Amino acid sequence: MNTKLILNIAFHLLRARLKQTIVAAVGVTFSIAMFIALVGFMNGLNDLLDGLMMNRTPHVLLYNEIKPSENQPIFLSKEFKDKTNFVGSIKPKDIGLSIYNSKTIIAVLKKDFRVIDVAPKVTLPVFFNTGTIEISGIINGIDVLSEDKLFKISDNIIEGKVADLLQNNSIIIGKGLSDKMLLTIGDIIKITTAKGNLASLKIVGISEIGISEIDNTMSYTSLNTAQKILGEPTNYITDIQVNLYDIESALAVSKEFKDKFDVDAIDFKTANSQFETGSSVRSIISYAVGVVLLTVAGFGIYNILNMMIYEKMDSIAILKATGFSGNDVKWIFLSLSVIIGLAGGILGLVFGYIFSSVIDLIPFKTASLPTITTYPIDYNPIYYMIGIVFALFTTIIAGLFPALKASKVDPVSIIRGK
Repeated sequence: MNTKLILNIAFHLLRARLKQTIVAAVGVTFSIAMFIALVGFMNGLNDLLDGLMMNRTPHVLLYNEIKPSENQPIFLSKEFKDKTNFVGSIKPKDIGLSIYNSKTIIAVLKKDFRVIDVAPKVTLPVFFNTGTIEISGIINGIDVLSEDKLFKISDNIIEGKVADLLQNNSIIIGKGLSDKMLLTIGDIIKITTAKGNLASLKIVGISEIGISEIDNTMSYTSLNTAQKILGEPTNYITDIQVNLYDIESALAVSKEFKDKFDVDAIDFKTANSQFETGSSVRSIISYAVGVVLLTVAGFGIYNILNMMIYEKMDSIAILKATGFSGNDVKWIFLSLSVIIGLAGGILGLVFGYIFSSVIDLIPFKTASLPTITTYPIDYNPIYYMIGIVFALFTTIIAGLFPALKASKVDPVSIIRGK
């Protein structure tokens, strides 16, 4: 098989059907460009939303959950041990939400080579008082420096600074709460705990995450201030947040810590399972649309090559009559499809990058996400590799059947037919 001669004939046939060739290549180019732009945008959006969740979700969370006693009186009876029992008279133990021996646990975790850092927290349900109105919410008592290191809460502060929480009796409130109560930096906000404790805190900052359910209820204060409001000692901790170097090991590590420290533990994927499902569905949709675009382009190439075979029957017959084998003819038409796929695919990569860059420059403004200024685009090279590989695969499959048909043309019957 003379490869150079086969390619020369293939290029000659492409030039002879230049308009149809351009149409086929443009179809591949458009499909690849749209695939790259769509997948890049959807995965960029997923990364953006994942970032919003990951910035406030620890990889592993240790806490105490209120739950009934595992040893009910009915279990003491051997007669009913293996039967279905519906009696449950022992109520949850009065151990509260505090993690026992929390300081020792934190010290052990900080020495663990798998752990980036640990951020203790006190979750404090309260009522924010404005006149005669009480608005329910949650104050997070945090270790200011550790919390900002792990979860970048300073990125969500639109007024004030996180470091100001190091002052005694200070608080950072959500934007929704600030708007409802007409409060700003320097004002004093009064709170009431579930146990009736009263406190007055100075507002040193306002945060906005972009999720209304959080901005309307969530506030931050220092760990010491939260413990003081509750009237609890300095070892009172309700949550221990842990971030890991290997994020994929979070599930296994959470199970290990649960058994080791005798506390409840949950990993970030389990805590955000519904959110993870949404990200997966968006990715599947974007890939599915891209595959459909490429498949449609493949049908266009198939039709063009099929018509070319019918129009070039006499040329195929002459080629075979002059010594070209059926395999040579097959490779001529396969070369046509590869050339179209390669040319269209490369142009598709270029235009896909251009489209992505244009989308990336479009201003994105929304009151709910003030920190996001442009549309998110993911320029991962793997999308470009998938695009060019699938373009070649589609065009080769589209050209294979016409090529096989051309290789089986009987030159004698064609010449006699003329």
